[in-house]
Amino acid sequence: MSTINRKAIRSRIHARIRRKLSGTPERPRLAVNFSNQHVYAQVIDDTKGVTLCNACTKQADLKKANKESAAKVGSMIAERALAAGIKEVVFDRGGFLYCGKVKALADAAREAGLQF
Repeated sequence: MSTINRKAIRSRIHARIRRKLSGTPERPRLAVNFSNQHVYAQVIDDTKGVTLCNACTKQADLKKANKESAAKVGSMIAERALAAGIKEVVFDRGGFLYCGKVKALADAAREAGLQF
């Protein structure tokens, strides 16, 4: 009987994704992360190693990490990025499958004006 370590699998997938993309000052990286209770999104400039803006469900007083909360975080991060003068980003799904919460966050960010 084999044991599945989902966290190790996701981190291996994320490392493979990060080898292929990184954030630049012109197109920073929009990184998403999900815990059991919260949804997190950051816009990161990898050349300087600086987080330019962030949003999470803790800031919006949302209690669950579901698709609706992810969509609200996506629109919040897009508003904050546009206020900081960022229009184009590179999307980093963080090793998560592109469905459900990840897709809801990405679609909300696109609708709010971010391009990726």
